Amino acid sequence: MTDSSTEITLPGQVIDIEQIQTLIPHRYPFLLVDRVLSWQLEPDKRLRAIKNVTQNEPHFTGHFPTHPVMPGVLIVEAMAQAAGVLGAIAQAAENKETPLFYLVKVDNARFSQPVVPGDQLVMDVLEKRRMRNMGQYYCEAAVDGKKVASCELLCAGK
Repeated sequence: MTDSSTEITLPGQVIDIEQIQTLIPHRYPFLLVDRVLSWQLEPDKRLRAIKNVTQNEPHFTGHFPTHPVMPGVLIVEAMAQAAGVLGAIAQAAENKETPLFYLVKVDNARFSQPVVPGDQLVMDVLEKRRMRNMGQYYCEAAVDGKKVASCELLCAGK
């Protein structure tokens, strides 16, 4: 990449929120990745990121007013955004322009416990396969070391 604002860190290093915003187009209130804790491109492409869940998020107003629970669809979206960050890093490493990626398929989504304000969602993403401008990912999310969600995602670039 030629723009210094979109340069990525070395493998394994933290990627902060400012850099994340150069890699994916999401913004408040829909940016659901707060920090990348680690990533690698060899021998396989993987990334670990976090989402800090707070009571101030707009969806908690109605889901649910007396018992706030992060909607499962937003947990999947957070994992998809983490996959998007991984895809963008991989494209940057190959000096390729990053297309806008769209989530086109979610398979085998599983949720094993509620995610609530105060939790820190730790998301692990593994790129299973890349074909042309599509990426297939396996994602897991955990809170306090316990898996709370998992899914397989297919994303396509436009």
